[in-house]
Amino acid sequence: MTRQASLDLGVIGNGTFGALIDPDGSVVWCCLPAFDGDPAFCSLLSPKRPGGAWEIELEDQAHTEQRYLPNTAILITVLHDRHGGALEITDFAPRWRHYDRLYRPVGLFRRVRPLAGSPRIRVRLQPLADWGAREPERTWGSNHMRWLLPGHVLRLTTDLSLRLLRDELPFVLDRELHFVLGPDETLTQPIGAFVRDAEERTTNYWREWVRYLSIPLEWQEAVIRSAITLKLCQYEDTGAIIAAMTTSIPEAPHTTRNWDYRYCWLRDAAFVVRALNRLGATATMEEYIRYIFNIVTAEPADIQPVFGIGFEAQLHEDEAEGLAGYRGMGPVRVGNLAWKQVQHDVYGSVMLASTQLFFDQRLQHPGDAATFARLEPLGEQAWRMHDQPDAGLWEFRGRASVHTYSSVMCWAACDRLAKVAARFGLVERVQHWRGRADRIRAKVMEAAWNAELGHFVDAFGGDRLDASLLLLADTGFIEAKDPRYIATVEAIGKGLRRGHGLYRYIAPDDFGAPETSFTICTFWYVEALAAIGRHDEARALFETVLARRNPLGLLSEDLGFEDGEAWGNFPQTYSHVGLISAAMHLSRPWQDAT
Repeated sequence: MTRQASLDLGVIGNGTFGALIDPDGSVVWCCLPAFDGDPAFCSLLSPKRPGGAWEIELEDQAHTEQRYLPNTAILITVLHDRHGGALEITDFAPRWRHYDRLYRPVGLFRRVRPLAGSPRIRVRLQPLADWGAREPERTWGSNHMRWLLPGHVLRLTTDLSLRLLRDELPFVLDRELHFVLGPDETLTQPIGAFVRDAEERTTNYWREWVRYLSIPLEWQEAVIRSAITLKLCQYEDTGAIIAAMTTSIPEAPHTTRNWDYRYCWLRDAAFVVRALNRLGATATMEEYIRYIFNIVTAEPADIQPVFGIGFEAQLHEDEAEGLAGYRGMGPVRVGNLAWKQVQHDVYGSVMLASTQLFFDQRLQHPGDAATFARLEPLGEQAWRMHDQPDAGLWEFRGRASVHTYSSVMCWAACDRLAKVAARFGLVERVQHWRGRADRIRAKVMEAAWNAELGHFVDAFGGDRLDASLLLLADTGFIEAKDPRYIATVEAIGKGLRRGHGLYRYIAPDDFGAPETSFTICTFWYVEALAAIGRHDEARALFETVLARRNPLGLLSEDLGFEDGEAWGNFPQTYSHVGLISAAMHLSRPWQDAT
C-alpha cells in the first residue's frame, strides 16, 4: 500500500541506534551502527534507486492500526486485508539489564504473526549503502543473509525461507515468523524462543524504568511517551544526546532549511537533561555529564555548540546525491556547519545541565569540589563573552548580535557557579561568581530592555521579538510577576503567535522568513502564560498542541500553522522537552486524585 510520506512514524531504539517505522510497518529510516551512521534504511528521504526499506507487504491491504505496548518502546502494527485477513508486526530493539550492565546491541527484532484469515504477504528487505547511492553486496547461508555495509556487516537470522525472502515471493502467513537483524554473529538458540525472551525482557526493562518516573497527574500518557522518546535519543556509549534521529526533513514545504540533527547540541541536550531530571530520571544527566567533561577536558574553555556523538569536533557539511529528500524536497545534508559557529549560551547550558549533580542526594556519584573546579573555566568564558556578538541559539549563519538569550545564559553560568560554591562553603568563590552574575544581569536589564517598545528585545539595543525571551523567568533571571516580563510575554503573544502556534522570530534570516511554528516555542509560551496567571488560556493552548501530535504521540520540530502538519527533523527532543515541562507546570497536583 503506497502512501504519501508523512511523519506519522513510530520510533524504536535502545540507546545505541534508532529506527523509524511507518503506519504500514515498514522500516523507513535507520542509521547503522549508530545514530550518526550510514542510513541502511533511507526510504524516508526518497532514494533515487529502488530499496532503502524493510517492508512486510500485505496483499489487498485495506487499513492498518498502530500502537505502542503501554509504557514501552515496543511498537505494534496490525495490517488488515479486504478479505478479513489480519496480521500483527511487533518491532523493538532489545534492551535489558545483564551482568550489572545494559544489553543494548545494534539489533532490530521483528515478530510477525497471523491474527485472522489467511493473510498473504511479501517480505522486502532492501538496505542501501553510501547514503542511498548503491546496493550493498549480499550473501546468504542456510538461515541467514548478510549485507556488507560500509564499515559494518549486517546479518539477518530468520525462520522464514530465505528463498522467499531473497526472491521477494508472496506466501500465506500461516505461522509466527521471527527476524533478528543485527551484527554478523551466529544465533546459538532457537530464534522463536530468543525473540520472545528478548521481547519479554525489553518489556520489563521499559516498564520498570517508567514505574520510577515522577509524572504529573494529568497528561500521563503524553509525558511517558515523551520521556521514553527522550531516553531513546541518548547514545549511551558516550552519554551524548542527539537533537533528532533524522537529517534534512525540511522545516516547511519546499524550503532549503534542511539540516542534519543527528549530533549533540549542548543546548538541546541540557534541555533534555533538565526535563528528565524533573521526572526523576537522573541517570541520563550522569551519563551526559560524563560526555561533557570529556569535551571540556579535551577542548579549550571556548567550546563550540555542537559535537558528534563520539566527541567529534568537526562535522563537515556535505550533500547526499543518492537521496532526493523528504517528498523529493532536497538537499539531503550530512554534517552540520553549526560546529563552526560562536554561540555563547552554551556555557549556561552546560551549567544548567550540571547543577543538579551537586544537590541531588540520590545520585551515586554526586559532584564534588573538584568537579566544581573543572566547570569554573566555563564560567570565566561566559563572563568574557556575555556582551560579545554571536550567532544566537537560532544559529543565524549570516549575522551576529549580542543576543539577549545568550547573555542571560552567561549570567546563568555564573549564577549557578555561585550557588554550587555556596554548597561547598567556598566563600571567596561565591563572592567571585555572584559579583559577576550581578554585573551581567545589570547590563542585560539595561541593554536588552527597549523602553520605547516597553518590552525586552532579542539583542542589545535591538527592536525585535524572539521567543527565547519567554525563558527569562524559567532561568531565574527575572521574576514571572515582574511587569517587564509580563509585558514581554504579552508582546510575544501579539507579535509571534499565529493561531495555535508561535514563530521563533518573524524577521527574515539567511534563508528568508520562517513559515511554520516552532513547537518548543509554543510550549514556552504555554508555560509563560501560566507563570503570569493566564492559566485557562495556557491549558487550552497546551491541549491544542497535544492534539497535533502524530497518532503515536510523537512530535517533530515544526508544525504548520493552518493544517498542523508536522515538519522538521523527527522525533525532535526539543519538542518533547517542551511537552514534559509544560505538563509538569500545568497539571493539577496528585492530591486532587486522592
